[in-house]
Amino acid sequence: MAVPQDEHERTLTFAEIALDQIRALHQPASPRNFELWYQYATGYNQGLNRAINEVLAQKGTLAEAEIDSIYNTYISSTRVSDRIDSVGSRVVDEIKQIMAMIDVAAGSATSYSASLADATEKLAGANDREALRTVIERLVQGAKEMEASNRKLEARLSASRQEIEQLQQNLDTVRTESLTDPLTTLSNRKYFDQSFARAIADAKQKGEPLSLMMTDVDHFKSFNDRYGHLTGDQVLRLVALSVKQNVKGQDIAARYGGEEFAVALPNTVLRSAITVAEHIRRAVMTKELMKKSSGERLGRVTISLGIAVLRPDDTPQSLIERADMCLYAAKRNGRNRVICETDPEAGAGGQQPSAAAQVA
Repeated sequence: MAVPQDEHERTLTFAEIALDQIRALHQPASPRNFELWYQYATGYNQGLNRAINEVLAQKGTLAEAEIDSIYNTYISSTRVSDRIDSVGSRVVDEIKQIMAMIDVAAGSATSYSASLADATEKLAGANDREALRTVIERLVQGAKEMEASNRKLEARLSASRQEIEQLQQNLDTVRTESLTDPLTTLSNRKYFDQSFARAIADAKQKGEPLSLMMTDVDHFKSFNDRYGHLTGDQVLRLVALSVKQNVKGQDIAARYGGEEFAVALPNTVLRSAITVAEHIRRAVMTKELMKKSSGERLGRVTISLGIAVLRPDDTPQSLIERADMCLYAAKRNGRNRVICETDPEAGAGGQQPSAAAQVA
């Protein structure tokens, strides 16, 4: 079907605006960035435009972490909601069809009951073999029709059960995707915030320790600028893999934003948390990166880590802030190290902004 000329021109205008924004901010013309700026150009997503305008007004540009956050909040989340709505609509349609079949079956059962009552009455008044045979034939025919109707209903119910089970699996997949960072396959910020709040409440109720580790890739921005975003993504996946290999079942590991990761360690004292952090740090620094497109060896990357332990009066935000302060102290004291809140370095330098706001 041909696209109307005015619609063709309008969409091309939006595309040109999107590309102009990408050029002006020196961003990669990736599908994600183009989609973000195309949405911005249309002006339909007011929340997205407001978020972008606020960052641009403050900084004059959008960092990778800010693009991630805005995209995940205003575009990815909408897609997930649409997919959930679609699955829900299909479930409702399937249930309507089942109810219609049940109504038909109920009508058939009522008709069959009436036939039985009529046959009973005629049997009582049957005076010869021929009349008796006619009544019996009608009963047999009615029973066959009822049996056929029941078989159809059974087959339809079986098919509907399988369809609903498949839809349930689809819904579970969508829910999982909505709580997973697609690049690293770790949990995303949304899942972390929800689970971390529950873990804190549970630790306080049981009187158990809980440690929080905040991790950030050292010099990530310069590495990303030098080798490109695809290689930067490779770095993030490497760190994520190192995290996965060193956490256990109840731990909550997530990509917190940009190149920053968070790991909550329930029922874990500070000393054990430091051990986990050191294992992750060493796992990252022992892996040598290679550019897939050219085979060029890029050397090794390092990470800095900060650790804080839950206090009785802590909120999720206060514990995150202390761990983040320790992370910044690790950056300030040379990077590629673990600093916890009991280390002297953690208190040096006074109040600093969060590590996520610093140049990596």
